Amino acid sequence: MAAPAYTTADFVSAMQSLMPRGMAWPRDPDTTQAQVLAGLAPTYVRQSARSGQLLVDAFPATSYELLPQWEATLGLPDQCTGTATTIQLRRDQVVARLAGQGGQSAAYFVAYAAALGYLGCTVTNFSPFRAGQSRAGQPLGDSRWSHTWAINAPANSIHSFAAGASAAGEPLRLWGNALLECKLEQIAPAHSILQFRYS
Repeated sequence: MAAPAYTTADFVSAMQSLMPRGMAWPRDPDTTQAQVLAGLAPTYVRQSARSGQLLVDAFPATSYELLPQWEATLGLPDQCTGTATTIQLRRDQVVARLAGQGGQSAAYFVAYAAALGYLGCTVTNFSPFRAGQSRAGQPLGDSRWSHTWAINAPANSIHSFAAGASAAGEPLRLWGNALLECKLEQIAPAHSILQFRYS
């Protein structure tokens, strides 16, 4: 439900209804009192609109003016993010940091990548060759394969400019997976070996 949008006339009417009644308090639009109230009303219209915008801005996925406060609270930018070039990438990083509760499942890492804006990622787990369990022709490998896993992602993840979500002066498109690699290496289990495979 959208916040109500009050007009100057709404505020003038509301202020007039709060005035005492009587001949000294006329309601005619030509009186000095009505003109003073009409001069005050635009300030209240702006304040009302800004209050409604604060509700939108307080939510991290749609934040604009409060985005620097969200980033400072969450320790962003960090060594992975650097200075993000678009508002939407900065929002995605804030949302990913807030939503990332930790985990070691494939679903967790796929969801984390999606929160960063990298859709279509999958996880592949590996294991060493075991007699009686592995197929013929499978590479032998050693015990390190028990801790190796791969993120499968598109070769070029594209972040496009979006009306309403992007700001003036931002590039129309960004390519690359550097942020995905850095962030997943940051949160990957310490004992594991992470590979990135691009198709």
